[in-house]
Amino acid sequence: MKQFLTPRRTTWLHRANPAAKLGMIVLLFLLTLFTHSLDFIAYQAIAVFLVLFLMSGHPPWKIMLLLLPLLFVFVSSSITMILFGKGDTLWWKWGIIRISEESFYRGIHIGFKSVTFAAEGLLYVLTTSSVALFYALMQKVKLAPKYAYSFMASVRLLPMVWEEFLIRRSALQIRGVRHSRGIRGWIEQAKLYAVPLLSQSIRRAHRVAVAMESKSFHNSRRRTYYYTSEFTLYDLGLLLLLASAFAAAYSLANIYPLFGILDVRY
Repeated sequence: MKQFLTPRRTTWLHRANPAAKLGMIVLLFLLTLFTHSLDFIAYQAIAVFLVLFLMSGHPPWKIMLLLLPLLFVFVSSSITMILFGKGDTLWWKWGIIRISEESFYRGIHIGFKSVTFAAEGLLYVLTTSSVALFYALMQKVKLAPKYAYSFMASVRLLPMVWEEFLIRRSALQIRGVRHSRGIRGWIEQAKLYAVPLLSQSIRRAHRVAVAMESKSFHNSRRRTYYYTSEFTLYDLGLLLLLASAFAAAYSLANIYPLFGILDVRY
């Protein structure tokens, strides 16, 4: 999975400071959250997708593969509002299902919001290293090292837990352990896997905690870092890129409206 998410080429978007990039993405989340214009949110989704395709450093086929689940997100998030929302202009009704013009457009609006949120998060994930993020948070946002390094250690431990799970499963198969069917079988499997994996995780977490305490991660003394996190012109370029993309989306929504609905709120 790590190799799959490794970009084929490194763009200048990867060189932007992760803390600054996180702040900009949060601002985009807020802007998307408080957007009630259907045309504006539709152009927002298009703008974020274009930035994702051009600046993520991944080949188009991989981006398309990652975006396929967003189709399900769009449908699942919009269908409930479309089928059961309120509205005055009734299009079709059958039982408790009631589709109106207002509910249809509100459902489409929610669908565009969902995929825009997902695309913005995907843009951040595909262009940011988790290690670089926590170094930036420690140095620029003053996040306590004990929390940052604990999270990075837990991420490193996840492959070990998965390897232990595979070893445990192979050992049970070699011993010929059989399970009952249905819910009882799931409970039996949980008992066979949960206790050994949990006990190993507790031992490993205790060793990591002792090692961090011996390195004085529990106090607040000033620390030095091998990897320094600095603000550069790439951060300004990212700000200008995102501002230009959303300004273009706003302009297109006014000049070439797709739906002509300024406010979908009922």
